[in-house]
Amino acid sequence: MSRHEILNNVDHKDLRVSTRYSAYPGNNIMCCQAIPGEFRDLQAEYVIFLHRDNASGKTMPVVMLGLQRDENLYLGDSGWQASYIPLMIERGPFLIGFQPEGDGGKTRVISIDMDDPRVNRAEGEPVFQPFGGNTAYTDRIADVLSRIDEGQADIEQLCQALDEHDLIEPFSLDLQLSDGTKHKLTGFHTIHEERLACLDGETLADLSRRGILQAAYMMIASIPNIRRLVEFKNALL
Repeated sequence: MSRHEILNNVDHKDLRVSTRYSAYPGNNIMCCQAIPGEFRDLQAEYVIFLHRDNASGKTMPVVMLGLQRDENLYLGDSGWQASYIPLMIERGPFLIGFQPEGDGGKTRVISIDMDDPRVNRAEGEPVFQPFGGNTAYTDRIADVLSRIDEGQADIEQLCQALDEHDLIEPFSLDLQLSDGTKHKLTGFHTIHEERLACLDGETLADLSRRGILQAAYMMIASIPNIRRLVEFKNALL
């Protein structure tokens, strides 16, 4: 369960958040949402797939963290096993929200999940300075949340363009681990490379101008990182 409260320097003046990445219920996730603006960093160390929700039909890019449900192979004994941490992971127990204003507008606010095991009053990064100002950590979280929020429009534009040009195809992979165990990765989609290569010059120019083409090639380039996931899995065995 979650118990979100709007962050403020009165009720949460002495709050701290542990930034140590470790396994606990809720942190062992197979994948999380990927923001197009971070694809360049992600593709160097992670696999970026597309996931289509069968109920809503909505598609979104995801960064793979494991090979099966409730598994995060990037969580190691010494912390996070990659130099770049996905924004949806870095945000920690924080969420962005909106409060209505009197003129009909809305103000963006930060909320924190008080039931998250990383939230405490004893150790970790302080959320506020002694006299109420934000710490560097909180400013960083605000930036991360802002990038996630602004990235939702980029996700919609990306997936709409890929669907429009029929560039999404299902992906499946049969794996055999070092102990002989066989594993099949299914339920995800990737870029149809042949159709992408056959697009006419005008379409390619339009996709390039909107950043769609670069994002598509970043997803394609990320696929070999499946080997990294397999190596992590074999190391556990």
